[in-house]
Order: sequence, then C-alpha cells, then structure tokens
Amino acid sequence: MHLLHIRGSQEVYQGKQWSCLKIWILLCLFPRTFVSNASKPNILLILADDLGIGDVGCYGNDTIRTPNIDSLAKEGVKFTQHIAAAAVCTPSRAAFLTGRYPIRSGKWHLGVNCKSRYDHCHHPLNHGFDYFYGMPFTLLNECQGTDEPELAKSLQDTYWLYTQIIILAVLTLLIGKLTNLFSVKWKIIICLAICGSLYFISWFSSYGFTKYWNCILMRNHDITEQPMKLEKITSSMLKEAISFIERNKHRPFLLFVSLLHVHTPLITTKKFLGRSRHGLYGDNVEEMDWMVGRLLDVIDKKGLKNNTFIYFASDHGGSLEAHSGNAQLGGWNGIYKGGKGMGGWEGGIRVPGIIRWPGVLPADIVIDELTSLMDIFPTVVQLAGGAVPQDRVIDGRSLLPLLQGTVQHSEHEFMFHYCGVFLHAVRWHQKDSGTVWKAHYTTPVFQPKDSGGCFRRGICPCFRDGITHHDPPLLFDLSQDPSETHPLSADTEPLFDTIIRRIGNAVEEHRKTLTPVPQQLSHYNNMWKPWLQPCCGTFPSCWCDKESNKAEDIL
Repeated sequence: MHLLHIRGSQEVYQGKQWSCLKIWILLCLFPRTFVSNASKPNILLILADDLGIGDVGCYGNDTIRTPNIDSLAKEGVKFTQHIAAAAVCTPSRAAFLTGRYPIRSGKWHLGVNCKSRYDHCHHPLNHGFDYFYGMPFTLLNECQGTDEPELAKSLQDTYWLYTQIIILAVLTLLIGKLTNLFSVKWKIIICLAICGSLYFISWFSSYGFTKYWNCILMRNHDITEQPMKLEKITSSMLKEAISFIERNKHRPFLLFVSLLHVHTPLITTKKFLGRSRHGLYGDNVEEMDWMVGRLLDVIDKKGLKNNTFIYFASDHGGSLEAHSGNAQLGGWNGIYKGGKGMGGWEGGIRVPGIIRWPGVLPADIVIDELTSLMDIFPTVVQLAGGAVPQDRVIDGRSLLPLLQGTVQHSEHEFMFHYCGVFLHAVRWHQKDSGTVWKAHYTTPVFQPKDSGGCFRRGICPCFRDGITHHDPPLLFDLSQDPSETHPLSADTEPLFDTIIRRIGNAVEEHRKTLTPVPQQLSHYNNMWKPWLQPCCGTFPSCWCDKESNKAEDIL
C-alpha cells in the first residue's frame, strides 16, 4: 500500500491524548487483509486546519458554499460529537506503524533535525513514510512576505555581506591588537563589535524567525522553495495529490492531504477572491471545498469510489482571535462556546467529522455518539487487519463498529481535554443515561471580559495569570446545554457531588496511565538553534526555488 501526505503543521505537547493529527498519519498500516466485504480499500484522509464546525453547509451553515463536503456527508456518515481532544500528544504512547509505501505530503510541524541540519531525525521519511511533500514547520502570517522575492533575496544577501565585512573588521582589529601589529583602542573594537551585533540582529529578526527560515517547502529531504511561494502552494498540493492517485490507482494506497486551508494568512487564489459573503475567510473555505471536490472527482473518475475509505475532519475549531482590523479571519463554531486554543471549551474541540465508503457503509447517516480524531488510528489498524499495540494505552477506539451498525453506542466513556500539558476539562459520557457531562477544572480568562476570546493576547494561555482555576469545577450537561451557558451546582443538580466525584476518580485513574517524558516545549527546546535550521544554500543566506512553473496548469 502506498501512503502520501500533502499539506501545506501541529505543536507537540505532553499529556495523555495521542491526538495530534500530524502524527496519526504515521499510524497507518498497509496490510494484506481488511474487514469483510471490503478487500484492500484505499484510504484518503483530508484534514482542514482551524475549520469551525459552523462553517460547513452540512453542519448548518447556509451562507458559505461547501457543496463538495456536503455531498461527502450525503453519501456517507456525519458525526455530530467529533472531538479534537486538544493538541496533546504523548510520546510514551506513540505507535508508529507503517507498511510498504507510506507517503506523506503537507504540513509536518513535528520537527526536522536533532543534532545537525542534515540528520532529519524527526522527518517523515524517518517515521515510516516513503515520500513527503510539504511544509516541515507551521504556516505563519509572515509567510506572505513581499511580492518581490528577488528583491528580498537581494536585500538578504546585502545584509549578510555587510555583516561579514563587520565581522572581518572586528577580527582583524582584535588580532592586530593582541599581536601588537598596530595600535587600536579597546573601546573602538568593542564599539564596532556591538554595532556589528546590532546590525546582525536587525537582519536576523527580519529574515531568520519568519519568512526565510520558517516558510519552507520540502520534497523528501530536499528544500525546493525557501521561502515558499504561497500563491502557488494550492496548485502544487493538488497536483501532487492527483498525480499520486493516478500513479497508484491499481494498488491500495493511503493519501493524507493536510490542508493549509483555512489557517491564517488564508492563502486564496484569485479565482476565489471575493466570491463568498464572508470576506477572505469565506473565500478560503469555498476554495478548500473546491479542493476537496477535485480530489473526489479524481477518485470517482478513476473508478476508485467504492473502494476508497475517505475521512474528512478539522484539527481544531475556528480561531476566534484571528482578525485583520475589523475583518474576521477565523471560523465560526456555531452554537458552541470558545474556539481554537481554549482548553476544554466546546467551540475549539468539537469539529466536523465525515466518512464515506460507498457500498460498505450506509449513506446519509448521522451518528450522534462521542467520537474523536484519535479514533482514526485504531480504525485504520482494523481496516488493515492488524492489532493496535498492547504495550501502551491507546486512547482512540475503532469507528468501524459504529459505522457498520454492529454497536449503537460509542466505547468512549471519558475524554480528557488538555491545554498544553495542563488538564483543563473532562467529559463523561454516562452510559446508563446517555447524558454527557463536562467538568472544567481550568478555563482561560477572556479579554475583554465576556468577549468570548483572548483578543488582547491573541491566543489564550494555558497557565499562570491567563487562566482561572475552579474548585469545585464548572459542570455542564452537554446533552441539555451544548453551548455551555448554564453551569450547574449542588443547588440545581441533585447529583452534582456524585458526578464531580466520579469524574475526579476517572482523572486519578487516567493520571496513573501516564508515563513521564522530557518536556518537549522547554525553554531550551523552544530556542532557535542555527545548527538545526534547514537551509537551501549557504547558511545563513538561505534561498532557492526549484518549483518554478510546476503547478501552473492545475487550476
């Protein structure tokens, strides 16, 4: 089986949940046997970035056009309680299961190098993939940069040349002073060194942290664009995905398309600009839907429709704080409170989830049971006829019993919602009554107050002065109050103490299953390390373009 990942990335955090979607693509088996009545299906996984559940027509939006995603739901199964379980991954629970032709294309965001810029220890090709095309890091607003890349490259080279001259001058004066070749005051050497350092820092800040050293496009181990050209990335990713399907239509494959859409800076081609009723964000959503449609068309035209398991989801809910002036650049999370990066609030973790497999799964079905992005791993393992690892706790549950109707209820009883390494909320699906309770131990402090977001900070923090601890925790009955507007108390809920105690016991049991691991987001690990920086050219003058005109005809 052949696997491709296309994407135009997700923070790695500690915690219980092994839910980072940039990792679960690694968890793909390419086996010889599959579930009955479906021999060796192809698997197409499509992951949107920061798409709100309220942005899609089949989830109730009637102002943004998403006909292709809607048709996917009409022909398949739609989940209404699909949870993104927070951006939390537990290395102690990682299961890297791969097979014959694993290929990934898209945003990786799990690191690249360990000890040198060429060891590629974290690269997809070192984690079971045969092919990678995409961004090794995340997409930043600064990736848009200038519209004149040649001018930017010229300025970069000029800065670096002047920096080299200053360094050479300082070294010459220092050697001359120490060897008494000529007389020069220490003040002059120190002053020149300080000026040179400040000059380098100004250049470094302009190019090192953002566009030139973060916005990189790679094909396998090779950097093909540095900085990447965002105006061409949509065409490039589509072309890569379509070409892969055409090359592998005669054998089982797994293709993971991890979209840049609809993450800021909302890369949108001219064809879609101004088409929606919701500005640039709406345009970007409609272009994303068109991309999904192109992939579905290829699958259908190649005769692969009935033999392809397709999964569509989003990694987070919409980002409420994403603005440009008065323009909203983030998504809409429907009736749900909060958004991306807000710990346990529903708007940031309840996401679209759709599966289509014609001829095997029923069409136009809605499943209102608790499911999670974590479930894709054991689902694919079961499709592969394999077995999940037994040496660790696997948080996901196979979706196939629910999909095939052999069970009526989800296996999930508790779900733990983290913000970074901090447990913020716990969800309890009470089996005997069907009620879904959620207890918030910690919530972010909204700024301004009651605004529904952390607009002054730009993103909600996970700890310290940016959060509020609740003892007893805030308790909601999501079955009756999905918007989380009416917290319960002992006065309003007779079973309040019993529920809080049961959830507390589950937290204690949950923490016993965790294995301590090194802090991946320590201050040291967060420091920029030039010796690990991928570079096309001579560091630090990193620049190349090997993708010219490769994707012009796809749109």
